[in-house]
Amino acid sequence: MSPIRVGIIGCGNIAHSHVLRMSRLEEVRIVALADPGAGSRAFLKEKFGLDQVQEFDSHTDMLNDTELDAVVICSPHTLHYGHIRDSLSAGKHVLVEKPMTCSSAEAERLIALSESCGKVLQVSFQRHFLPPFLYIRSAIQDGTIGKLTSVQAALYQNWKKSQEGTWRQNPALSGGGMLMDSGSHIIDVLLWTTNLTPQSVTVQLECYGSPVEVDTLTSIRYDQGVIGTMTIIGYAPLQKLKETYAFIGESGGIFYDNGVITLHRYGEDPVQPRLPEAETDPDSSFVDAILGRREVMVSGEYALKVVKFTEAIYEAAGYEPGSADRTDLGRKVSS
Repeated sequence: MSPIRVGIIGCGNIAHSHVLRMSRLEEVRIVALADPGAGSRAFLKEKFGLDQVQEFDSHTDMLNDTELDAVVICSPHTLHYGHIRDSLSAGKHVLVEKPMTCSSAEAERLIALSESCGKVLQVSFQRHFLPPFLYIRSAIQDGTIGKLTSVQAALYQNWKKSQEGTWRQNPALSGGGMLMDSGSHIIDVLLWTTNLTPQSVTVQLECYGSPVEVDTLTSIRYDQGVIGTMTIIGYAPLQKLKETYAFIGESGGIFYDNGVITLHRYGEDPVQPRLPEAETDPDSSFVDAILGRREVMVSGEYALKVVKFTEAIYEAAGYEPGSADRTDLGRKVSS
C-alpha cells in the first residue's frame, strides 16, 4: 500500500503534536510544510528530522505543487475556513485544529463541500480520545448517575498575560478571545459527554482592556430540562490551567478536577473509577477514517454544534470580537 502523503498547514506549537503522532504511523509520510514563517518551518523540520520535506510560504503553492493525499491544518482560527476550503477543493482529506471555523455559516459550507468532494473532514478535539472523558461520556450514557439535572464547567488560565501580543488576541486572526480558543474545548466536553442541546444562555463577559474577551460566565438551560454553568476565566494567576466539571444526576454525580475523577452516589462512599484505555488519537483515527477502517470520530457536523454554541454566547453578550464599544456587554439573553 502506498503511504498517505500528508502536508502540514501552519507550523506552530500544535503542529508539533500532530507531527509527533503522524511520525509513528507506518501508513503516513509527511511530505510538505506550509507556513509564512521560515523559522517555524525550520524548527519543525529539525526537531523531527524532516529533511526531505518540501517547504512553502503559501498553502496554495503547497496544494498546487505537491502530490498530497491529506492535510493537517494548524493555522490561526480565522484562516481555517480558507485553508479547509482550498484543501477540500484540491481533493485532499482534512484534519483541522479547533475550532473548525469562527462562524456556523462557514462551517455549514465546508460540511457541504466535504460531502460533495467525498473527502474526510475531521476536527481535532483531543478530549474525545482521553480516558477521563471517555469514562464520563460512557457513565452518563449508562445511567451511572441517573438522569442529568445540572452540569457545571470551569476553566482557569493565565491566558490574558501569556497570550498578549500573539495572534490569539488579534481578532482578525483569532475570531474571538479565550472562549473561542481554550474555551472551545470546554464547550466540546459539555456537548459531547452529555449529548445535551443548549436552549438558552445568559452571559457576563469582560475584556479587561484586551482586544478580545478574556472572561465569560454563562448560565445555560438545555432542551432536556438540565441547567448548567460554564465559567471561562483567562485572567487567573496560575502557572498551569485548572479545569473542573461537575455532572450531577438524580442518583449521583461525577466530579472532574484536572484529570482526577471522583464518582459520588447517594448512600455510597465516593470512589475513583477505573478509566478505559485510550484506543486511538486524533491523527491515528484520521488516517483510519481515510483508509475506511473507522468512522470519522469528530465530524464537521459535530464541530458545527460547538461553533453554534460559541456564537450563541457571543450574541447573548452583545459582543463582536474586536469591537470598540464594550460598555453594554453581558446584558442580553438569547432565547
